[in-house]
Amino acid sequence: MNRQLRPHADTPCGALQSIEVEISRPAANRLRLRYLLTGDVEGLSLPYPGPAVRTDGLWQHSCFEAFLRAPADPAYHEFNFAPSGAWAAYRLGGYRDAMTEAQLPLPRIATDRTPEHFVCTVELELGGLAELDGAAWRLGLSAVIEERHGRKSYWALAHPPGKPDFHHEDCFVIELPAPSAA
Repeated sequence: MNRQLRPHADTPCGALQSIEVEISRPAANRLRLRYLLTGDVEGLSLPYPGPAVRTDGLWQHSCFEAFLRAPADPAYHEFNFAPSGAWAAYRLGGYRDAMTEAQLPLPRIATDRTPEHFVCTVELELGGLAELDGAAWRLGLSAVIEERHGRKSYWALAHPPGKPDFHHEDCFVIELPAPSAA
């Protein structure tokens, strides 16, 4: 399934026309996301790939994010992926509460760029996250995009009223059903 991210009304991005995300759940505990940015890629601050290292604070620059939870559970997981290959994964006990580092295998992050397109493809193995194991998932997707001159825009499937807040309940808009038993 494909979905469009929208920029927050208070943070327009002059360099981008759109961000589309292709979403798939190829196995019970796997998530694949392909973020496609269209516009003036040269006008963005997107680092080139480097080592895949766990890094905090990725949201301070260009990064792609996914928020995932079981439908009736207030706990959720936050995943951050930088164009450089840096990544982070957290478990939160509730809205912006009780954050701990989530343990999962190294995600696969691949990027490709042209002057008009930037693609970041992420594959996550989530089997070690008990509350998500084989369940239906609620998903929120977002991106922080930094332009070369330092201005940031905040993109999401949906934005709650007020300032950008990717953790808000209103952002978990996609339901990925539990896989059927074969």
